[in-house]
Amino acid sequence: MTVRIGICSTAHLHADSYAAALTEMPDAEFVGLTEIGDRTDDARAKADEYGVEFRDPDDLLDDVDGVIVCSTNANHLAWVERAAEAGVDILCEKPLAPSVSEARAIVDAGREAGVHVGVAMPLRFSQPVRNAKTAVEDGLLGDLMFLSGTNRGQMPGSWFVDEAASGGGAVTDHSVHIVDVVRWLTGEDVAEVYAETDTRFNDIPVEDVNLLSMKLTDGTEFVLDGSWSKPDEWDFWGDATLRLVGTEGVVSVDCFDQKIKQTRDAKDPGIQSIYWGSNPDEGLVADFVDAVAEDRPPLKTAADAINDVAVVKAAYASAERTESVAVETDEPTATTN
Repeated sequence: MTVRIGICSTAHLHADSYAAALTEMPDAEFVGLTEIGDRTDDARAKADEYGVEFRDPDDLLDDVDGVIVCSTNANHLAWVERAAEAGVDILCEKPLAPSVSEARAIVDAGREAGVHVGVAMPLRFSQPVRNAKTAVEDGLLGDLMFLSGTNRGQMPGSWFVDEAASGGGAVTDHSVHIVDVVRWLTGEDVAEVYAETDTRFNDIPVEDVNLLSMKLTDGTEFVLDGSWSKPDEWDFWGDATLRLVGTEGVVSVDCFDQKIKQTRDAKDPGIQSIYWGSNPDEGLVADFVDAVAEDRPPLKTAADAINDVAVVKAAYASAERTESVAVETDEPTATTN
């Protein structure tokens, strides 16, 4: 079975990687992409770059089995509702929404339409993460005592630093990846957050530094640095790491350690790192394509992402109040038209 997939919006940087993955998959047909509003010209240029058609939203949705939503965070709900009404399955970029109420509205939209809604959490498809999951499931660590992680990167600019479009800065953009990995590995949610945030490295209106000290539902301590702290001249975009300390052993995960350093001695001297390991984005897109073909939920569902959004909101509340904040996922569902 060939699964027909489209992309709704190319606002998010990851659209390039998803488009490349779709193009290479023999059991998927990359039908085209669409956009609305003032980003339409950019999307048309991306369509030319990808070698696919730029299509009217309704036309695209009528001609696909599933879509990947790569819009600004603020527009996730609108795109999901539109795709759900058309009866197609959806893979939505992370974070699922800027608020818990919008995240719940997305879950409701998919359930009411009878379509599957997944969330783009590619680190679940990172081989080092999967190795760690095997170690945890096999009991090699004993009782888990402590976790520490990083997801530090370069400041992305554009709408990512516009709070109205993104919902926040580095906390919104980066913390959800490692929070999701921890939830997937341990089966525990984040129950409490103490956060410190600041703007130190870039002249932007949102935070680029954050350190989250968290407690899981089983009491395990979990610390995460999700800052935009890498300079533009850095040899690699950033990192995604996790260290799990147990009573019987320790597992260290570095999702992008499989790289070599290349020395450049030319007009712009320096060093760049070239990643050669497995591509988590390819695993993410392949799982979505298979999920559409098999009429099943993707590995990371929208319902599973509500806690991620709640952690982000609790982190901002903690930073403002300078105290630990409980993670709440029971905001009332948003009223949508």
